Amino acid sequence: AILTRMLHRGIPSLTRSLAANSCSLRSLIPGLRRSWVRSMATDETKKFRVVVTRQLPEVAMQRLRSVPQIELDIFEHRDKAIPAEELEARVKNGVDGMLVLLTDKVSRQLVTAAGSRLKIISTMSVGYNHVDTGVLKENGVVLGYTPDCLTETTADLTVTLLLATARRIGEGMTAVRDGSWGVWEPLWMCGKDVHGSTVGIIGLGRIGVAVAQRLKAFNCKIIYSGPREKPKEAGVVGAEYVTEEQLLAQSDFVVPMFPLNDHTRGYFNTARLAMMKKDAILINATRGETVDQEDLYQALKSGTILAAGLDVTTPEPLPTDHPLLTLPNCTIFPHIGSATVATREKMALMAAENIAAFATGKPVPFQAKL
Repeated sequence: AILTRMLHRGIPSLTRSLAANSCSLRSLIPGLRRSWVRSMATDETKKFRVVVTRQLPEVAMQRLRSVPQIELDIFEHRDKAIPAEELEARVKNGVDGMLVLLTDKVSRQLVTAAGSRLKIISTMSVGYNHVDTGVLKENGVVLGYTPDCLTETTADLTVTLLLATARRIGEGMTAVRDGSWGVWEPLWMCGKDVHGSTVGIIGLGRIGVAVAQRLKAFNCKIIYSGPREKPKEAGVVGAEYVTEEQLLAQSDFVVPMFPLNDHTRGYFNTARLAMMKKDAILINATRGETVDQEDLYQALKSGTILAAGLDVTTPEPLPTDHPLLTLPNCTIFPHIGSATVATREKMALMAAENIAAFATGKPVPFQAKL
């Protein structure tokens, strides 16, 4: 009787149609009731299941837990990446979304293992070279990421790395600790001036501009190269556009700020390193794969270039017996370009917001174009 009254009130046209066609409403009620109950049970009990591949900053975890629809499956570690086989096993249990890090390879195999239920992947990173975007596009899976959140922090670190390499800070700290700091000598531990130098930035994007802005305070001349001139960005820092060959030949400091692609992979090889000045310094805080590390080792050891500062390597972490670590003129940071509490919390929250929005039927705020 209740269902009949609901139908009469909510769908009068349906009941009139049933009466007109002499269809027995009573005969339909059991099936309608079963369907209605099944639908209500699904709405109340089905959760939007999300695999989170690392214990994230609490602000992001709280955001995810605040959404009633979300059920979390968390790899409860901060200091190690989830093994690939474990991640695959977890998504095979049925998953609607994944929140991943740069250390997690989102491959065709993983997406296939997740199956058709998978709807969104959100990565706590600006770049997404670790994600097979092709397979996501094929399967209609949304990709969220965290753009424009680490520009200033990464620029700070890039200039820190440049200064540390130029002034041999790492060597100096070692001398203090191992007792090799002795009597003052006129040329002991002398490095290269940053002020008044020529800095060549390959790829004058947001981070490149931010780096240039900081170096203008050192009265540096800024030159840049790239696929095309960028008059607006160049105007902000008074940068001059040159060819890549001119940049390598003229710069005291060469700072790549380009994305990883077919052109930039292995960009700094023997040939390009040989185009640089003998007293030039390479500073890489973009992608480790842009440098051929064997070629760089030989260039540093032979004196082809003066020094190198790296915040990114291949692999990461770099093995402690890697040849680059034997060179005093190679300063290596452990990929800490965005490593401030505020920036990492912001990144984590952006990645969580992507998941929360999708789970509640809202537009994904930071969605990559596939």
